[in-house]
Amino acid sequence: MTRRHLHHVTGHDPAAFNAKVALAAIKGDRTITQLAEHFDVHPNQITTWKAQIEGAASGVFGPGGMAPAVPARPIMLTD
Repeated sequence: MTRRHLHHVTGHDPAAFNAKVALAAIKGDRTITQLAEHFDVHPNQITTWKAQIEGAASGVFGPGGMAPAVPARPIMLTD
């Protein structure tokens, strides 16, 4: 059984796996070929996932993106 198939058998989130591989490609410590061998994924698939993350990254900070971790204004609690 390959690592990729084992990944699906163990019930991990496939989207999280894809993001992990794509972020490793963006980081650039290893070549796409090295990542493909390490994660047992075709190099073209890694390139596709990398492009998807890079294309969607600006949406995180735009209107309708993720909520900030800290509110923009302090919330005043009253009794």
